[in-house]
Amino acid sequence: MIVDIRTYKFQPGKMSAWLKLYEELAWPLQQKYLGECLGFFTTVEGAQHQVVHIWRYESQADREAKRNALAQDPGWAVFQTKVSQLDGFISMENSIAKPTSFFAAK
Repeated sequence: MIVDIRTYKFQPGKMSAWLKLYEELAWPLQQKYLGECLGFFTTVEGAQHQVVHIWRYESQADREAKRNALAQDPGWAVFQTKVSQLDGFISMENSIAKPTSFFAAK
């Protein structure tokens, strides 16, 4: 098992608009193609204007296959276009992590 941890940083005032677009357009597609979302969060303390989401995959090959399938869906292109029109991203950080030897993934 691996997890894909993504952190998106937004300009002040842009995160809510992105979340609305995401909920309407991207969330259904990502559930269809990517599978198990372990969490979807907004920060309340520390660095502000951030969204963090975590996805579980069986392997890097599983992740790549699922993300490639998502990228081929025309609805994903619609979402990407609308997001670029928001002009709200500051940065995106992506980390791939695996469990430690003493953690039993469920």
